[in-house]
Amino acid sequence: MNNLGKKTAVILFNLGGPDNLKNVKPFLFRLFNDKAIIGLPQPFRFFLAKLISNRREKKAQKIYESIGGKSPILETTLAQAHTLEKELSFSGDFKVFVSMRYSSPFSKEVVKEVLKYNPSDAILLPLYPQFSTTTSDSSIKDFTQKLNKEQRKLGKNINIKKVCCYPTEPDFIKSHALLIKQTLFELHKTELPKFRFLFSAHGLPKKIVDAGDPYVFHVEKTVNNLLNKLSQDLEETFNKKPEEIIKEIDHSICFQSKVGPLEWTGPSLDLEIKKTALDKKIPIIIPISFVSDHSETLAELDIEYKELAESLGVENYLRVPALNADGHFIKSLTKICKELTNNDESEYFSGQSSDRICPKSFVKCPNPNPCRK
Repeated sequence: MNNLGKKTAVILFNLGGPDNLKNVKPFLFRLFNDKAIIGLPQPFRFFLAKLISNRREKKAQKIYESIGGKSPILETTLAQAHTLEKELSFSGDFKVFVSMRYSSPFSKEVVKEVLKYNPSDAILLPLYPQFSTTTSDSSIKDFTQKLNKEQRKLGKNINIKKVCCYPTEPDFIKSHALLIKQTLFELHKTELPKFRFLFSAHGLPKKIVDAGDPYVFHVEKTVNNLLNKLSQDLEETFNKKPEEIIKEIDHSICFQSKVGPLEWTGPSLDLEIKKTALDKKIPIIIPISFVSDHSETLAELDIEYKELAESLGVENYLRVPALNADGHFIKSLTKICKELTNNDESEYFSGQSSDRICPKSFVKCPNPNPCRK
């Protein structure tokens, strides 16, 4: 369906990152002063955020020094936005904006730019495929609050549609599968039992997940769909049936980036790398919850965890690139935007439809629609 005549703003949300070493501490403070990250009431959260950002500044600066003195996340996100806008231009009048949660451009700045564009509709699209209260929910709530405030001043009323998550969207899955196959075949070794696929996601404090956050559930759904896709794609390579191939894919879902003394989701990536070394396997690290390369991939995965693997005698350490502006990932986002634009009855969107994909036990899922079977 063509949407000529209707202006639609698409806002891509991401975490953000410091653009120089001096901005590391302010970035950390904004991160830890978010009540979605630390649930303490003010002023206790403010003082704790000050304490953490002061203590972690030097260590974090060294991390960013190792990848060029800043985070590349803004440039990558802008490239994704540009490519998405180009794809959407064939379907109507779309303009894609980038809003970062803890660094510029902040939601307050972006709201003003969106209102200048004067759209009839706005699609809020987090660059977090798997929903969490600490990421997608925090960004959407912050942006919506500021947008509503400005709209009241100007007497505007933009039709808002929110993308909850897309952990199983087919082109999102396909993008991961293609990058994994490319990495796998770089060694010209295709004996699957030699490899262990380590699907690494950013960890969360376990108490957040226990409170009904669906993030880990979504990560598991992504991995399951990806394994099915890989087994189908490799059928011709191995001359075996997909159900036979999937049994040969040795894999583990693990978590990285733990901060603080709380119990976090597990198993940890460092533990799984140690097990992989003991089992004499070749690790293939897949950043399953990151859609752009930034400090968690370029510093943690490519430097810290690689050094750990090498210290344990691992000769080949493979890391699959993040999706970045890969064509199938952008196609996935394009399909989501077009589907929401053509669906006037839906406010929330989960993957391929407006139906909720989370069971009722995940009480932090924001989608009010019935669960899809």
